[in-house]
Amino acid sequence: MRPILPALARTTSPERIHAHRFVIAITVTIACVLELLDTSIVNVAVPHMMGSLGATLDEIAWVSTGYVVANVIVLPISGWLANQLGRRNYFALSILVFTIASMACGSATSLESLVFWRIVQGLGGGGLLGTAQATLFEVFPPAEAGTAMAIFGMGIMAGPALGPTVGGWLTDAYSWPWIFYINLPFGIVALLLTLLYVPDSAVQKKAGSIDYFGLILLAIGIGTLQTMLERGEKFDWFESREIVTLGVTAFVALFWFAIHELETQHPIVDLRVMKDKQFSASLIYAFFTGAVLYCTIFMFPVYAQSLMGFTAFQTGMFILPTAIATAIALALSSKLVQRGVSAKGIVLVGTLCFCYAMWLHNHFTTESGADDFFWPLVLRGFGLGLIFMPLNNLAMANMSVENIGNASGIYNLTRMLGGSVGIATAATMFSSLQHSQRSYLLEHLSNNDGSTLLRLQQYQQWLQSKGFVGPAIQEKALALISLTVDKQAMMLTFAKLFLSFGILLACALPLLLLMKHRGFASNVDLH
Repeated sequence: MRPILPALARTTSPERIHAHRFVIAITVTIACVLELLDTSIVNVAVPHMMGSLGATLDEIAWVSTGYVVANVIVLPISGWLANQLGRRNYFALSILVFTIASMACGSATSLESLVFWRIVQGLGGGGLLGTAQATLFEVFPPAEAGTAMAIFGMGIMAGPALGPTVGGWLTDAYSWPWIFYINLPFGIVALLLTLLYVPDSAVQKKAGSIDYFGLILLAIGIGTLQTMLERGEKFDWFESREIVTLGVTAFVALFWFAIHELETQHPIVDLRVMKDKQFSASLIYAFFTGAVLYCTIFMFPVYAQSLMGFTAFQTGMFILPTAIATAIALALSSKLVQRGVSAKGIVLVGTLCFCYAMWLHNHFTTESGADDFFWPLVLRGFGLGLIFMPLNNLAMANMSVENIGNASGIYNLTRMLGGSVGIATAATMFSSLQHSQRSYLLEHLSNNDGSTLLRLQQYQQWLQSKGFVGPAIQEKALALISLTVDKQAMMLTFAKLFLSFGILLACALPLLLLMKHRGFASNVDLH
């Protein structure tokens, strides 16, 4: 493929690449932040888009679903595409497509056009994560790999967390198209820096033939799986014929895809890298990490806004210490790995920090405030920050430099699928747990219960002070009792969910026993 801007496409020497390695790291991280930010930024603008485009909630959901489905389809083939087109050209093309689609999304005047351009945006953004990670592993020497992953990790962790806050502020201060227009200046800067500084891979090799059949199977399998996860809770999962059809299609297509890729000579996704036990164990750990990361990002804002009554901006300010703690943990883990501290040990400490944070989350009450949230949120961010970079290094430790791009795509896909499965499961558990908790509380309420009678009397006195008289007082007092029960049931539901997130990640700890290599492999050193 010809360079997009030939004037900027001069050959770069290893010395020049090394001199600009931090510029390269910042460049690819900016692009990845934009891509991940757009996975969650639209959620808070849904009511505004529904009113502007005359769409129902079910219809507008495809604005999010279309983007994520396109995203996960491209992720696992990003390494193959980078080899076919050239890594720098592919990365630049992905940013260009993402930026143009962002402008088109903001300018959309119909639901159909918005969904179409969101899919295009997802196709552009899907290749950024794996390609960025592969670039950093090759550009930085092993001694500085931790620093590179720390910079990259800040973007990976911050993007999804900041999406709702940034989206809420832009929607309130301006209008919903600005959640897409905000991508334009950053996309242009990332594109120019990519063309100036990001190098091609020194070991890229085009495939002898294109595995079209594998590509079709992958698109069908991942696309239907992600759509099922996005819509399953809404349609009561396998009680719906649509969800059953999507599930069966996903299983058949992905099973057939795995068999085909292991047998074909030029696979579009080389699954043979999963024969490495450390890589496979890291994939499962990444799946669990992605699940708890996205679940907490999804659940805490819901908790803060629906139960505590905070605005999107206030919620974002409460989450800010989490992001700061994550940044500190990423920098600390980078230094520790460089000094020879076991990556497995750091992952272990990070997991324990996260589990303890979830135990503290489990003790939130309806009376909790900012002071109660601070340390649990800090520990949550610190724990996840400690896990991210060492786990990345453990995953890639035994990969040859030729396989880094392919392995990175599979690794990032696994983490994102973990997030999708986690959110879908958490949403379903939330509904069922809230119902069961409400039933449990109602069982302990009776007309003869002293605390119930006292609370009822307090509500009646309060209503009388507000000017209510007659039989209406009793009815309204009972309604207030019901609202109190609903609130407490929701609180207990959130507490159990937070605790389950900690237990889930703790279940991944035995996988560390399968990881023998301490950290970043020397076989990727090109310097």
